[in-house]
Amino acid sequence: MASPEIETVNAGADKAKVAGSLVLLLSSFVVFYLLSKQGALVQWLGLLVLIAAAVGVFLTSESGRRLIGFGRDSYRELGKVVWPERKEAIQMTMYVFGFVLVMSILLWFTDKVIEWAFYDLILGWRK
Repeated sequence: MASPEIETVNAGADKAKVAGSLVLLLSSFVVFYLLSKQGALVQWLGLLVLIAAAVGVFLTSESGRRLIGFGRDSYRELGKVVWPERKEAIQMTMYVFGFVLVMSILLWFTDKVIEWAFYDLILGWRK
């Protein structure tokens, strides 16, 4: 019987990193508006530097590392996808367009029949 793997995570420090990144993100917007008199270049530079710092702090947390791992796994899985050939893609697109056209005609016809039955036969509004 194998022993279960025990993973030790410093949850407090991790939560502090995520909270710090949120504080940096919110402060970037505050700095953007506080620097409005300094000019657009300084304003945007302050915003971008603080957003970059927030992203950097977040990526060092456990949540950030899991997000990076998810991105890598997704990219790896994307490489395994078998994409359809051009002819097959065009053919499937035409099937969808044809289905939509048939359904729109069917729904229009149903609407007109119900309108005729309700307004002309039942209520007698149209003469």
